[in-house]
Amino acid sequence: MKHLFQLILLLTASLCLAQKSIPQVLEKLNKKTVPYVTSMKLKSMKSYVILDSREPEEYAVSHIKNAMFVGYNKFDSDQFVANVPDKAATIVVYCSLGVRSENIGEKLQKLGYKNVLNLYGGIFEWKDSGGKVYNSKNNVTDSIHTFNKRWGSYLKRGIKVY
Repeated sequence: MKHLFQLILLLTASLCLAQKSIPQVLEKLNKKTVPYVTSMKLKSMKSYVILDSREPEEYAVSHIKNAMFVGYNKFDSDQFVANVPDKAATIVVYCSLGVRSENIGEKLQKLGYKNVLNLYGGIFEWKDSGGKVYNSKNNVTDSIHTFNKRWGSYLKRGIKVY
């Protein structure tokens, strides 16, 4: 419940502040407690675990290839530790823009994971930079669930799904 309240607060703040770009949103809403990795850098990385920290309906529309769904509101730390026991593994967390993923990244750090990264600009920046996304049938798609119309304004490429 605490996290849902934080998310509502963050979304309300973003509506009031009317940032015009992803960098402005992240500068205003993130604490920079989880180091960023850019889409370009991620595309060149060889070994990592990638986590989608959005909600199930967002993940079903589109996700980055091989992304493990962990969710946001119902993130289960015990289940995650059971699935990824290596605390030294490189873990990349993403969401739509990088706000929710920072919160999940902080939880992973508290669980003892040493190499947690937040995908800068989230799946929106990934898609905007030419990255492929996949639907629930693991087929390449141009559709991106944008959470809502306001957040959708930050996606420049692809079909917006609300």
